[in-house]
Amino acid sequence: MRKLHQLITACALGAITLTGSAFAADTAKELTGKQIAFDRSKGNCLACHAMPTVPDAESPGLIGPPLIAMSARYPDKAKLRAQIWDATVANPSSSMIPFGKNGVLTEAEIDKVADFIYGL
Repeated sequence: MRKLHQLITACALGAITLTGSAFAADTAKELTGKQIAFDRSKGNCLACHAMPTVPDAESPGLIGPPLIAMSARYPDKAKLRAQIWDATVANPSSSMIPFGKNGVLTEAEIDKVADFIYGL
């Protein structure tokens, strides 16, 4: 009986260790703001916006304004974040996807994209 208890304890500890390792791997795979902005299944900012100061921002769209000097255009970064969350609040005719309102991006992803875009 004691060996069975030791085996069950060892299995449980192994499962906890594996779960912790998997969690660490998932955390390591978190995308940066730039990766989210470039990802076609996430932000996909390049579908509509050029990023003239980013050398690897290839094949940009021309629908939206170029993302340049963003901290000058949005001195309050919270307003830029709000624009990404739902651009139709500021402009009901906006063709920009309301990324937060429609659940396209999580709150954390919107924060990361806003930080990235703000630095352009």
